[in-house]
Amino acid sequence: MIVGAGLAGAKAVQTLREEGFDGRIILVGEEAEHPYERPPLSKGLLTGSAEPGSVFVHEAGWYADHDVDLRTGTRATAIDRAGRHVELVGGERVGYDALLLATGATPRALPVPGAELDGVLTLRTLADHARIDAALTDGARVVIIGAGWIGLEVAAAARQRGAAVTVVEVAELPLQRVLGDEIARVFADLHRDHDVAFHFGTGVRELRGDGRVSSVLLTDGTELACDTVVVAAGVRPNTDLAERAGLAVDNGVVVDHALRSTVDPSVYAAGDVANAYHPPLRRNIRVEHWANALNGGPAAARSMLGQPVSYDRLPYFFTDQYDLGMEYTGYAPPGDVDRVVVRGDVAKREFIAFWTAGGRVLAGMNVNIWDVAGPIGELIRSGRAVDPERLADPRVPLEEA
Repeated sequence: MIVGAGLAGAKAVQTLREEGFDGRIILVGEEAEHPYERPPLSKGLLTGSAEPGSVFVHEAGWYADHDVDLRTGTRATAIDRAGRHVELVGGERVGYDALLLATGATPRALPVPGAELDGVLTLRTLADHARIDAALTDGARVVIIGAGWIGLEVAAAARQRGAAVTVVEVAELPLQRVLGDEIARVFADLHRDHDVAFHFGTGVRELRGDGRVSSVLLTDGTELACDTVVVAAGVRPNTDLAERAGLAVDNGVVVDHALRSTVDPSVYAAGDVANAYHPPLRRNIRVEHWANALNGGPAAARSMLGQPVSYDRLPYFFTDQYDLGMEYTGYAPPGDVDRVVVRGDVAKREFIAFWTAGGRVLAGMNVNIWDVAGPIGELIRSGRAVDPERLADPRVPLEEA
């Protein structure tokens, strides 16, 4: 049984069948749609460069064709680990031999007065996308709360569609904690070049309006008139089901290198909700990006079948904003980094940035430079010390840095 019909759940189901499993598969999802991918919601679907049907992992008929019992619009309410049953809304109890939790994450709400007003939106589902899509009209006034990846992608799409955009961020730069000041300024300048207004170092005190939001009052006293507010303040993993079942939960469902629960060997977790032990990094990490769902679902499926699995993929994500395309490979928590090395031309937004510690590369980000994610990954995996001067020199092949 798989609870969570997103990308991780759908790819797990596909892998089970590809690996020859011919038993019963039940895939349960709360949304009405069959499984789809989420990155296009803030990228191609919002800019108009992707077709609506392109988001789905499989054609609607694929599940029946592969003898998968797909239950959309269905919520799991409880797990009985002793009896190996999952209870669904309405009281139905469904047994399992192996259970995969791929329940994803939920956008964080804005804990201020007025957060319930019409026009205050988040972006996670196709339904969310439809509401934001309808709001991004030429001349609309949009305030985005949070200058993370989702906030900046929505800002880029909104500007491309003619909306006036203001971004509010408590830090002093967008993505400052993740990227550091030098690289964060690249994204601030990029959006300013496209007439996005920023309010840094301030939060939201109140959302105002009569039924529908009409302004945002900031903690510094500034009031911003608006037609729509998009809250992009991060997500929290959907662990309620796991917690009630007594599974280990710590910023996600805690699982081992095989994506198996550390408490119950018949329960697995993958995707946004999994806090998994990563052997090369020698720590547990929870990764919210598309590639983790794409690859984690199949890894969990093979583990459920008893195959030897060590899920050691390096975290990877990408973004497209205006004329900037970027790929990020690796894992570089802010406290672990002692230096950022840059190769290329930051002013032209054609460069690779490397986050290092003790001379080793922890992560790399290629901006408008392509076909280098593989060599960057090899640098990270090797764990070898690098010469910062050679690393920064575009004439030196990455394999020899």
